[in-house]
Amino acid sequence: MKGPSLMDSLFQRSIDDLIKSLRLTPPGTEPAFIAKAIEEVRREIKSSDPHTKSSALQKLTYLHSLHGIDISWAAFHFVELSSSAAHSHKRTAYLSAALSFNPATTDVILLLTHQLRKDLSSPNAHDVSLALSTLSSICNPDLARDLTPDLFTLLSSSKVTVRRKAIATVLRVFEQYPDAVRVCFKRVVENLENSDLGILSAVVGLFCELTENEPRSYLPLAPEFYKVLLDCKNNWVLIKVLKIFAKLAPLEPRLGKRMVEPICEIMRTMGAKSLVFECVRTILTSLSEHDSAVKLAVGKVREFLLEDDPNLKYLGLQALAIAAQKNILAVVENKDLVVKALSDSDVNIRLEALRLVMCIVSEDNVMEICRILISHALKSDPEFCNEILGFILLTCGRNYYQVIFDFDWYVLFLGEMARVPHCQKGDEIATQLIDISMRVKDARSQLVHVTRELVIDPALLGNPFMHAVLAAAAWVSGEYIKLSRNPFEIMEALLQPRTSLLSPSVRAVYIHSAFKVLMFCMHSYLRLNGDNSSFPSALIDSELVSDVEVDDQNMIVTNGRPLSASSVTDHLAQESILALVNLAEINLGPLAGSNEVEVLERSTNVLGLIKLIKPMLLGSLDNGEGDQTKGELKASETVKLIFDSCSEDLGPISVNAQERVLIPNGLVLKENLDDLEEICGDVKLPLLTSFSLVRPQFPEASSNVDCQGKEESEPASESTSLLAEHWKRHSLYYLAPGNTMATSNDYPPAHDPKDKVTDEAEDLVKLTEKSIITGKTPSQTKPRPVVVKFDDGEVTNVATNRTETKAVLISGAVNKVILGDEATAPSSSRRKPPKSRRVTDESSFGIAKIDQSEHSKAGLGGSKHHGHGKERRRRSSAKDKEHDRKDKQKSDKHRSRHRADKALEAQAPVIPDFLL
Repeated sequence: MKGPSLMDSLFQRSIDDLIKSLRLTPPGTEPAFIAKAIEEVRREIKSSDPHTKSSALQKLTYLHSLHGIDISWAAFHFVELSSSAAHSHKRTAYLSAALSFNPATTDVILLLTHQLRKDLSSPNAHDVSLALSTLSSICNPDLARDLTPDLFTLLSSSKVTVRRKAIATVLRVFEQYPDAVRVCFKRVVENLENSDLGILSAVVGLFCELTENEPRSYLPLAPEFYKVLLDCKNNWVLIKVLKIFAKLAPLEPRLGKRMVEPICEIMRTMGAKSLVFECVRTILTSLSEHDSAVKLAVGKVREFLLEDDPNLKYLGLQALAIAAQKNILAVVENKDLVVKALSDSDVNIRLEALRLVMCIVSEDNVMEICRILISHALKSDPEFCNEILGFILLTCGRNYYQVIFDFDWYVLFLGEMARVPHCQKGDEIATQLIDISMRVKDARSQLVHVTRELVIDPALLGNPFMHAVLAAAAWVSGEYIKLSRNPFEIMEALLQPRTSLLSPSVRAVYIHSAFKVLMFCMHSYLRLNGDNSSFPSALIDSELVSDVEVDDQNMIVTNGRPLSASSVTDHLAQESILALVNLAEINLGPLAGSNEVEVLERSTNVLGLIKLIKPMLLGSLDNGEGDQTKGELKASETVKLIFDSCSEDLGPISVNAQERVLIPNGLVLKENLDDLEEICGDVKLPLLTSFSLVRPQFPEASSNVDCQGKEESEPASESTSLLAEHWKRHSLYYLAPGNTMATSNDYPPAHDPKDKVTDEAEDLVKLTEKSIITGKTPSQTKPRPVVVKFDDGEVTNVATNRTETKAVLISGAVNKVILGDEATAPSSSRRKPPKSRRVTDESSFGIAKIDQSEHSKAGLGGSKHHGHGKERRRRSSAKDKEHDRKDKQKSDKHRSRHRADKALEAQAPVIPDFLL
């Protein structure tokens, strides 16, 4: 492609023309216009005229910034234009390079080294500023290494703007080339004494960033920072100094005693809210052991909370959250303002207030706080309502439900939480329901009762946010069916027609739970039918009823009276079991052709089992006593085998359990299995297992029709119940009432919480007046149930990165420079640091400096003493040369040990004496 002609250069479009044309472009044609503009730029950029090339680069940079156009192909032209003598052209080239160059992948960056060095030494301050800005944007290890000497010179420049930008660029150079610390660090420290506010602000900002990762290396500079804290009156400089001291104070306790009084004085005298907030945060995070300072800081926090400005109120809540980590009483003292903030119009303020309320939750007040927050969630918008529910679940489930003492209450509370309108925390609620069922054995009875209310309510099936909760409820109902008052009722709820509204994964859980219920009822029937003369009472207590002596509510009741052994036998009669089998067959038959694999597999398993058992039951009804017993024995063998496989209790499993399984010798997990086809090509796996995949034939339902006629003649009780109305419309899919146990009529309506919604102001007053002082002994009478835990804490092992970070390398170089072990500048620019600064610091604190080198001198003197004694012994006893040789070896060992001790002593950071 040829370069632009003279006419093209004369009529070249400027960047203003490009912007105006792009704005006038019809919608949908922007890509074509941009492509055409790029083609024009490609021709113009090849021009030898600097003005034409500069205009082309301006347009290219604009398209890159606003439309994301790739301009890496023009990188060399940026470098070429940067050598122009005109400042406007140089500015365009450097701007384009700073925006488009990638320090890791752009190869032409190294071509800028010479030009950057030339501009850094230019007498024009504007050219130097451009070079420094570009260096900080595209700096890589090679550029940092080559330009460190030039940067060192600029750190002492007489031009304030140049020195300020050089100090700011040092941070980027240190990150890319840690060895630059040995050259530039001491000169950077000298700028802490500069009287210019801009330079001081730049150098304090530099140290604020350096102390973020490795603050211990900068402890020896505490006197300089302390002097800035006392002398400087600029708010932003003081804020950065306070950030530095917040990192240094936890490392040296003596430093906190020195800092407290100046910081408290700033809080009392300064009116700038930003500076006062930084003082408060420094005290609450790093000086929390000083009670007087903390009390003053909490008072300032209350002033923030009383402000009408939402920004200041938000900062006050954040400061109170910091104080709550070490001093929860600070939140208790301001609980009235925190509760009031829950009703603020600003969502961020409401969230911060909610976090603070959850910080004061304990075993004594968890029930009251959760009740009030739930009533508050019912009146809130959907987003904040779910935030409240999420915080409640997170707080109550933390550390294996540490704050939960009454699990029966908490399980009931989870059921009510799932019915809250706009609830979208179904996954979290489902996880806790299953987790509690496996960890807390004593809570399973109440858990089965709660999940039963969720499963039997058909109105909940249409809410997609409830599907995860319903899946957990169905799993619990099937897994612990022996604790249920009425297994037949659970079976009807799991197989009702409205389950078609569920997702395939949830419906698969329903079918699998129905399989467990069916196996439990079959196993119970066979056990009862096996020995009618001596009825096993333990079966009623442990399998059909959940511990009658402990909880009378779980007792099976018929017409207000406890269920006797004979009535249980009647309910578990052969006709009722056959009706239960027919119910499962009718509802699961259409699912045998489902396209969903999980639904298909589980429904086919149930139908296959029914196909094996149902002929035995039908045969035993028609044949005599001998055949009946034989049929039941055959059925019991199949049922017992499956029931035993499902009867073992499931417990929690640690996430690290798989890592503890040793790999067998000779097993290669990563080996390619492509050759398996050749080895096992002749082996044909059977298509059918023990369960039949044939679509079942539905039996005649003449007997069911007779039962339905009897049912219609009986008066219906509690016809207003949702389930009762649903049962009337779909009676074909339900068991007849004569074959089922007595069902309770207390079906909860959909989305109807148990507690009445109270007035919001009254709830907030109750929470304000309630004593929320932690540390009380729980007032519950019964002991807390056992919660299953693991020794490893169920924490996933995360591999730590042991490679040295750049922050560690910078810290090591700083230590060496401060201890005087490394050269700090080129020989041409090396100069002695001012001595008056250290003398001033020592005199200002009134504490004499201890010369740590005296100990080293004493050690060296001891070594010399040994040397002189050895020479005297050599002169006095020339004959005993062997003794002198051994003595010399001991002396050499002493010198080497002394040098090693000095090296180790020099590695530790020097703590300033004013901290003593």
